[in-house]
Amino acid sequence: EVQLVESGGGLVQPGGSLRLSCAVSGFTFNDYALSWVRQAPGKGLEWVSSFYNYRGYTYYADSVKGRFTISADDAKNILYLQMNSLKVDDTAVYFCAAVHLGRYHGTDWYGGSRRDEYDYWGQGTQVNVSS
Repeated sequence: EVQLVESGGGLVQPGGSLRLSCAVSGFTFNDYALSWVRQAPGKGLEWVSSFYNYRGYTYYADSVKGRFTISADDAKNILYLQMNSLKVDDTAVYFCAAVHLGRYHGTDWYGGSRRDEYDYWGQGTQVNVSS
């Protein structure tokens, strides 16, 4: 059974930091691209960042570039999102999502904001940035 379990969310002041974790089980880490996607209150899904473990490629949305860092511990099958210099606009539920590498092979896809672009989703973790 495939499981993606996020943790690490919470309440933080503007300018603060949080590290989110996504524990992955049920598939081979290197066979999938892993992404963070968020949903702010009353808004749609927004792609944040993607990680391709087999080559170490990382991609970021412009809104988080330079502030967030995606990484993984493939020995533990855990995906991370280090979030620094947090802003009120970063308040959202953060989801971990996975898609098999073969699905977009030969395309320039590296992340998306629709649920159907991924094969698996976690349940999400809430991040609140407020003073």
